[in-house]
Amino acid sequence: MIRIALRTLRFHKAGFLASFIAMFLGAAIVMGCGGLLETGVHGAAPPQRLTAAPIVVTGDQRYHGTAADEVFPERVHLDARLAGELAALPGVAAVAPDVSFRTSLSRGAPAGVPVTGHGWSSARLAQYRIQTGAPPSRPGQVVVDTRLAGQAGLRPGGQVELVVRGAAKRYEISGLVTGDGSVFVSDAEAAAMAGRPGMVDTVGVFVAAGADAGQVRKAVEKAVAGRQISVLTGDERGQAENSDVVSDAGDLVALAAAFGGLAAMVTVFIIAATLGLSMQQRHREMALLRAIGATPNQLRRLILGETMILAAVATALAWPVGPYVGRWLLGAFAGAGVVPDAIVYRAGSGPMIVGVGAALLIALGAAFIAANGAARTRPTEALAEASLGRRRFSRVRLVLAVLFLGGGAALAAGTAGSDGPDAAGVATPAAMVWTAGFGLLGPVLARAVTAVMHRPMRAAFGNAGHLATSNTKARIARLAGAVLPVMLATGLALALTYMQTTQSSGSDKAFEENLRADLTVASDSGLPLDLVDTVKAQPGVAAATAQITSLGFIEPKELAGPAVAEGDGGKGAPDVPAMSLLGVTPEGITRTTAFRAVSGSLNALHGNTVALPARYTSGRKIGDLVPMRLGDGTRVELELVATMNGRRGYETALLPASVLIGHTDSGLVPQIMVSTRAGTDRAELAATLSALAAQHPGLRVADRKALSLARQDQDDTQAWMAYLVLGVVVGYAVIALVNSQVLAAVERRREFSLLRLVGATRRQVMQMMALEAVLVSATGVILGGLIAATTLTPLSLSVLGTVVPAGPWWIVAAVTGGALALVLAATLLPTLLLLRHRPGNAVIGIRE
Repeated sequence: MIRIALRTLRFHKAGFLASFIAMFLGAAIVMGCGGLLETGVHGAAPPQRLTAAPIVVTGDQRYHGTAADEVFPERVHLDARLAGELAALPGVAAVAPDVSFRTSLSRGAPAGVPVTGHGWSSARLAQYRIQTGAPPSRPGQVVVDTRLAGQAGLRPGGQVELVVRGAAKRYEISGLVTGDGSVFVSDAEAAAMAGRPGMVDTVGVFVAAGADAGQVRKAVEKAVAGRQISVLTGDERGQAENSDVVSDAGDLVALAAAFGGLAAMVTVFIIAATLGLSMQQRHREMALLRAIGATPNQLRRLILGETMILAAVATALAWPVGPYVGRWLLGAFAGAGVVPDAIVYRAGSGPMIVGVGAALLIALGAAFIAANGAARTRPTEALAEASLGRRRFSRVRLVLAVLFLGGGAALAAGTAGSDGPDAAGVATPAAMVWTAGFGLLGPVLARAVTAVMHRPMRAAFGNAGHLATSNTKARIARLAGAVLPVMLATGLALALTYMQTTQSSGSDKAFEENLRADLTVASDSGLPLDLVDTVKAQPGVAAATAQITSLGFIEPKELAGPAVAEGDGGKGAPDVPAMSLLGVTPEGITRTTAFRAVSGSLNALHGNTVALPARYTSGRKIGDLVPMRLGDGTRVELELVATMNGRRGYETALLPASVLIGHTDSGLVPQIMVSTRAGTDRAELAATLSALAAQHPGLRVADRKALSLARQDQDDTQAWMAYLVLGVVVGYAVIALVNSQVLAAVERRREFSLLRLVGATRRQVMQMMALEAVLVSATGVILGGLIAATTLTPLSLSVLGTVVPAGPWWIVAAVTGGALALVLAATLLPTLLLLRHRPGNAVIGIRE
């Protein structure tokens, strides 16, 4: 049968080419996602500034012992005394502590552009070299990179003004250094500029000559055991330069897994639909083989052999393409700011093997389903079914459809019961399950839609409409095969697009509901906390409060002991979800925000205190101590002074700004919310507040509208990521849509020729095919709309509290119009080409 399979390939080029394209693209996408997942697992970020130190010691960003191995969002800092401990270890030649801080030039050509500063001791970590002048030897001196000096016209002996902790300060330039655009000050001044005296970011360890680096690393790991510290070598050292690599690499794993899973499921549907359509076109051939004595097993082997030959060739060609897809996706995510651009693509043969295996299994499963349907029919029944183009709707298919629809209903209930920000994570797999259920019921649903549209189309278009609907009714299996890609493309496009717009609307609504301030004072480089009192003292200001954002965790009793060693989490470990933290100055909070105490008082937010959302109090009462982990991993016990209500999933815990500010990376206030007095001219007040920029370079004042727009800009990153996923997956479905429609049209050459011979004109045939294309697109859009509706209704209930998702109406019009245009083009263009041949020659040339 394999020999026959090889010979039959050249007689069904159109069907096999369509199947080949679906397999090739599906395998390439799955391989690329697999490589992206492995990249996230490795988290490889080759060091740029720490290349000289073979061993780098830094804070461990992982919250060990939690079920999901949560990550601290702020940098975990080290005690500066650790450098002395490490220097005393055998095999260590020297150590170099590093303290980094953010600054910028307050004036000159690159004014306002962020610059990274360091203590001079860390210069040896990247082998910086003084080109002119000398290192900083006392406070008030700075070494500037040559590139920065060239842009601003700086030279040794001159002066430069840097923005330090929200205020401008002048420094003497002691020298120029070749490097990456950084500036260097003395170690003591670096600690003061960072706002963390006695703390360092990392410690570079240099191995003594003749010592074994591996043994030195083990000695370092032993010395820091039991502390929240990581020891890094090789490409891992880049994690010390950019702590976001740890958290974002984990996000990349989840993103790649979700993306890959979605792509794999779409691949299953598309390959199954394409193969099924190809097999339907060969139904008469299969029936004749059964009639002349071929056994069911022989027929199965024939179809499986043909499919596996195609799949082997398709996956072999996709093998070199998969890594390019993965690298392109990683570059796109990095360009949008979803992951740091420091992460490099690292994928071995594992994802490729998994991708090949997945593609072959998908093809094998689809071929087995198609082969089983062709083989189980009796020869006489097969011939009758082939002549009519009809297939029986099996009980197995009905049972599977009911199971998938039941699974979709269960996931819909889970979506409706989820917190707003988490609802999309349940809704996405629900969309795929609904797609499977409606896809299995495709023939039944297609027959129902055709029956409804028969009379209107006949009345509107006469004989052409009658012929189009009669064709689809007589060949319902072919219609169902053509409808599936349309349903898949439109259903996913509508579901994923409105899913994103609804999520964005939910977060915007929560933000708007909580916003009471009239103006905001902000700075990209940060503002000092005492500026709140200055702002509050301005004429026309009714209230002002700092707002410092971070994330934290309420620590469960199971993790209340010493730092948990790596690997102690997993099954049975406590689930500790991250909670939004907001540092505030309580005096103006009720005037600038919508936070209100249900119990206790927000005015009591002084010292080590906290106000928690009511659902997170876990039976605690006012006055109880709440153990928490702040964003930098610091353990604190805060007194509960108030509880609040909030929109589910968008709750925030309030802390005094003075407590939270020291546990953020910047150590500064990003924005101050201002409420004005009645009758105050806001434009005049904004001008007054803007004058503070003379002492605080980079300060800007914005009104409520600008603040809302800035919030929407923050959502654009997530939206862009969602639309990228949508573009790849729906783009693949669209290719399959065009593929299937062209295949279905090419298969009907003999039918077109017979219509021409009995007197039909080319225009009449084209009109009939156009109406059939309308039927296919209408059926697909209706079923896709059902998928979107069953997915989005529970999502909208969770996020917005309404059954109608948020989003512009033109999305529906664009998706519907796009589907119709694609189906019409993919149907009419090949039909037009086929009608160019003389009908008699076409009939003679058709092989039976």
